[in-house]
Amino acid sequence: MNKGKTFNYYLIMLFMNSFVDLGHKITIQNTVFKVYDGQQQIILIAVVNSLILLPFILLFTPSAYFSNRFPLVKVMRVTAWIAFASCLLITWFYYHGNYQWAFIMTLVLAMQSAVYSPAKYGYIKQLMGEAQLVAANARVQVTTIIAILSGTLVFSILFELKLSQAGMVSEFTKTGIIQTVAPLGWLLILSTTIELIMAYRLADISDEQAFKSSPKFNWPDYLTGRTLGNQLSTIKEQPAILYSILGLSLFWGLSQMILAAFPAYAKQQLLETNTALIQGMLACSGIGIFIGSMLVRRHSRRTLNQPLAEWQLRKQMIPFGALGVTLCLSLVPFIDSKPGLALCFFGVGAFGAYFIVPLNAIIQSRARPGQAGTVLAGNNWVQNISMLSFLGLTILSALLGFNAIWLFYLIIVIAMVSLISYLRYGLRDLLQFVLGGLFKLRYHIEARALSDFPEEGGVLLLGNHMSWIDWALIQAVVPRPIRFVIDRAFYQHWLLHGLLKHIRTVAISPKRSKEAIQQISEALRSGDVVCLFPEGHISHDGKIQDFKSGYQLALRNTDAKIIPFYLHGLHGSRFSRVDEPRSLTGEMLRGKRRTITVLVGKSTSFLNASELQEEVIRLRESIGEQNTKPQN
Repeated sequence: MNKGKTFNYYLIMLFMNSFVDLGHKITIQNTVFKVYDGQQQIILIAVVNSLILLPFILLFTPSAYFSNRFPLVKVMRVTAWIAFASCLLITWFYYHGNYQWAFIMTLVLAMQSAVYSPAKYGYIKQLMGEAQLVAANARVQVTTIIAILSGTLVFSILFELKLSQAGMVSEFTKTGIIQTVAPLGWLLILSTTIELIMAYRLADISDEQAFKSSPKFNWPDYLTGRTLGNQLSTIKEQPAILYSILGLSLFWGLSQMILAAFPAYAKQQLLETNTALIQGMLACSGIGIFIGSMLVRRHSRRTLNQPLAEWQLRKQMIPFGALGVTLCLSLVPFIDSKPGLALCFFGVGAFGAYFIVPLNAIIQSRARPGQAGTVLAGNNWVQNISMLSFLGLTILSALLGFNAIWLFYLIIVIAMVSLISYLRYGLRDLLQFVLGGLFKLRYHIEARALSDFPEEGGVLLLGNHMSWIDWALIQAVVPRPIRFVIDRAFYQHWLLHGLLKHIRTVAISPKRSKEAIQQISEALRSGDVVCLFPEGHISHDGKIQDFKSGYQLALRNTDAKIIPFYLHGLHGSRFSRVDEPRSLTGEMLRGKRRTITVLVGKSTSFLNASELQEEVIRLRESIGEQNTKPQN
């Protein structure tokens, strides 16, 4: 089986499914926009979006059952047939001017998507494997966004074109509009035909035994809600999955509020009535997700086939994305130009990709065998409950007389409160990602021998000390969060103390070394990674100085491993301690970056100070450097 070719078929199928869903939804939504104004418009658009969400809530248990019980490819093929039949009906309703039934078909297409969704996401891991999940999810996100953008823009442009050709400018009726744009139905039928063909080109790589062992559907338990309770308990058993689902739910919930409120906002604040232009501004968020997803995929390439490093990268991307989304949303009510708003929505999408792509990868990777369908359907259920709740809040606000701009203020408040709550726990990951990225702009960082870094358990990293930024460069390549031991004078600085305490650094000084050693020992027993520079100070000449033996006390009564490391290429840089550091400005202007090498040795149970120093010297000699001259 050619994985790449099969994945391409899969992406085409995903594209067509999303293109059809958005095409019909936009046609109905644009009809509402033309016929209604103000609060009534906000409410009806919110109802359209609610019809899309309800099946994901009501069909949570059956959709999970189908993906757990039957091969995923078969589920996708059956749902592709349902989409094809639905589009035949939709086109018939268009031509007969039956707006009400066309409106209801939005619900039918959503029911198809609700059953289809767990199967399509479960197939990613089944086909591509654990190590490529972030990259694969990035491609899926890019494809989905292109489909959403295409569906939004193509159907909006054709919608406006058909109306202008018919001369419908001053008087709009639902029946007249839907009949005028009826030829759009043939585009829906063509798209579902392609989707169906691609579904039959997918390779069936399911484990038949795993599907057969799945429990049968229990109607009494489903109708009484007992099955739902058991399935939600499965999700709550794994905090990483639960928090990822909650994060996605918040993002898409806020997105629903924006989709419902912005058309009225544009009509009220910008005096804009062209649906293609309004949808185009919203579509900029999709372009942002496209670009952001490509960047996420690029980041994930360096962790290919390194599950531990990829897991750490996911954790670092999430707070970065959350911060960016909040900042961009905060600007929307204060911008009154169309290009400015388009740029804000682009930023929401670009940062949003750093948030949603790793969260989806976490959910897929942490789902246990035989429970993937339940977890992925549960993800849909919680997300859609959230989106429906946010739409309910939008409708309530409109009924209470709040206009569109006040809805955007409400969106900003919710985003900021959520961000503050999240950063209480994700600040360290955010700092690692941002600082690591900044240093990689200035330096070319080369890591060696990190493939067998322990996935869990206490680890004491010990090596040479070359500059003020050694800690950042080590953390940039080590796939687990590190607790650094630093001088107490820096730890107590009023500007740094709060941050250093939050990221759990360990302060040390000659007078209070016993206390620091005790903290290090406790951290190692707790399974943390701790980094200590046994030289005790930054080297002035680039040579390895004598290692002090204090770290040996911290290893007593622990099962922690020692891992030696050697940093090469920092001596002589702006951040080193030589008398005349070499400026990096000239190198940057010439397009050059200083190359830094981080060599990591093998883990071992114990090394005394002299043995440790010899091991670090061996690492240095492995790149041909001598201790008799400074590094270049």
